[in-house]
Amino acid sequence: MSIKKKKVLFICIHNSARSQMAETFLNDLGGEWFQAESAGLEPGTLNPLVVQVMAEEGYDISGNSTNSVFDFYQQQRSYDFVVAVCSKEAEERCPIFPGARRRLHWPFDDPSSMGGSEQERLEATRRIRDQIKAKIGEFIAEEKSS
Repeated sequence: MSIKKKKVLFICIHNSARSQMAETFLNDLGGEWFQAESAGLEPGTLNPLVVQVMAEEGYDISGNSTNSVFDFYQQQRSYDFVVAVCSKEAEERCPIFPGARRRLHWPFDDPSSMGGSEQERLEATRRIRDQIKAKIGEFIAEEKSS
């Protein structure tokens, strides 16, 4: 008997960092129960530091594309969960997806806004990656038990 996967959309500003990491972790760690996608309000290009820190964890996201949340909305895609991983201000600009069972907000710092040397920015990006991975683990455990 196969289980119907819950569909999850992760949204951030540029779909270049936080939402890409969340999508990757959920599809890998919770792929038996979830199908994740990600999109941005203003799609940009993948953040090279994010590509690097994800490779350190064994994930090659270098070929990922960035997507527009508004394209997904116009295509009338439906999701069980829509999760904004950006600031509260940006989250308020996200479209409402009809039929989404739950809309969640997990604010994480934006790796592209980090200052300092390349090493300091890399360490900050690793910290954000680890926070996202931990939150994905909590989400999977909560949803599996409900």
